[in-house]
Amino acid sequence: MPDWAGDVSLGVAAWAGTDRSDDPAEARPRARHADGFGQARRGKGARGRRRTEGSAPPPRDKAMDPDADPESVARKILLDQLTGRARTRKELADKLAAKEVPGDVATALLDRFEEVGLIDDAAFARLWISSRQPGKGLARRALAQELRRKGIDDEVAREALDEIDSADEDAAARGLVRKKLRSLRNVPPEVATRRLVGMLARKGYGPGVAYRIVKEELQADPDEASDNLW
Repeated sequence: MPDWAGDVSLGVAAWAGTDRSDDPAEARPRARHADGFGQARRGKGARGRRRTEGSAPPPRDKAMDPDADPESVARKILLDQLTGRARTRKELADKLAAKEVPGDVATALLDRFEEVGLIDDAAFARLWISSRQPGKGLARRALAQELRRKGIDDEVAREALDEIDSADEDAAARGLVRKKLRSLRNVPPEVATRRLVGMLARKGYGPGVAYRIVKEELQADPDEASDNLW
């Protein structure tokens, strides 16, 4: 097993033959954001502007060449898709299908990319949760729906979701309520409750949990919540 297995950017560099240094930073063809999901930034200076008259045309894209070998085309598509962010197997399979790559070629390459660690749905699920749960305050149910849309198997998603600490999930919900309370100081209590519970429901929290947290937060600090909320 090569030492870059499991690292998307290093693996892509190795497949593409761009790794000319022992320094991993120099092996990466594009930069990634810290959470692994952001797109690589593109320059907006002179090099990003329209090609000047008389300059050489860009190289022909092999993926658009009807005479290209299907496996080479599929490999290039996968490498392009994986450069800059992680993706699920289903996302990549859908991309290959959209490019009319033969099914047997797509399956064989996807299996190979999984083998060497360039595709890892379990790792993707954990990374997705770690970036979405704290920042967006999403509950397990909402995260499960997002992972399902990404094509993550339910069992794989469940194992990743089981790693969420219940206390962290509760704290995230309370943080959302406290932040929203600032805009609800002068509304009737029933309206405030309905809006707060609805907000938590959209984040994936069940009714019982949502009502409990809203009630506790509204009662915890009367000065912060406003005297007319309860």
